[in-house]
Amino acid sequence: MPKIRYNNIDNVSTDKTLKQIRQWREERRRKRKDYSYRVPNVPPRLSYLADNRLETTITWIGHSTFFLQYEGMNIITDPIWAGRLGVEKRIGPPGIPLAEMPPIDLILISHSHYDHLHIASIRKLYRAETRIVVPIGLKRKMLRKGFRNCEEMQWWEELTLSNIKLSFVPTQHWSRRTPFDTNTSHWGGYVLEPALPQNHPQADCGGEKRKLPPNLYFAGDSGYFPGFKEIGSRFKIHVALMPIGAYEPEWFMTSQHVNPEEAVQAFIDVGAELMIPMHFGTFRLADDTAREALDRMEISRAGHGLAPERIRTLDYGETLIVHPEARSEGQ
Repeated sequence: MPKIRYNNIDNVSTDKTLKQIRQWREERRRKRKDYSYRVPNVPPRLSYLADNRLETTITWIGHSTFFLQYEGMNIITDPIWAGRLGVEKRIGPPGIPLAEMPPIDLILISHSHYDHLHIASIRKLYRAETRIVVPIGLKRKMLRKGFRNCEEMQWWEELTLSNIKLSFVPTQHWSRRTPFDTNTSHWGGYVLEPALPQNHPQADCGGEKRKLPPNLYFAGDSGYFPGFKEIGSRFKIHVALMPIGAYEPEWFMTSQHVNPEEAVQAFIDVGAELMIPMHFGTFRLADDTAREALDRMEISRAGHGLAPERIRTLDYGETLIVHPEARSEGQ
């Protein structure tokens, strides 16, 4: 039976020729970059995180790996604790050591690339109670690896997990783990919303509004595409976890990775209130540096007239507590 191959919206291709790959390698050899900047590490709030089941928290482990606490669940996105990715050594240590992670209830995988789906890390996190959600086409592989509690989702599909409504949304990217499985599984991001808003207390405003946790958007890995605006039209997003790195050379990476300016535009497109950058500074996947990505992001923020507090850059191990706001249900 022929394998199903998945595509991007408008069938945008991310394929590269051998000639283009050789050209990138030649350009890389000629470049002289300052890679001295390192994302700082801060001591994680382990005791607080171990006890917390009420507040919404976002802790950056590194790359696209976040430890989220949301609606009473402990959640990991795209887990990778590896010290090396191929020939590239990890630049900064994980924000929380793997052995010190609290028990994980849910693991979200955006796509099959090794820097987003690291099997050895998942094995250390996985328990009998842990659920894994993957894009369509990946469940069979996860079952073969022994992760029995696994579900797969298609674009725009919704799934209720305990107190969370989870939606799988499009990105512009691709997938592959071997020379033979290119695009045989899909790719995407996730939107997290409270599934049971009635469980939250009424605010002091005549009983018309409730203090609900923020809706979170984990954008996965993506080039800039019209889908960001569609996501913004379908969901009310409060916090967007948005990639900003692995974009240089831009002629090579543009279809699959946003640059910092495009990341800020995507943040505006989805209509979020707060952006947290990711996918920079942990592995050298392309020729840009963490300092370049952060500086370009800041220039773009100012150019759009966004207040400085609209973008919050976390250190490795830093925890942001996102307090609920009183708003109408469905907002």
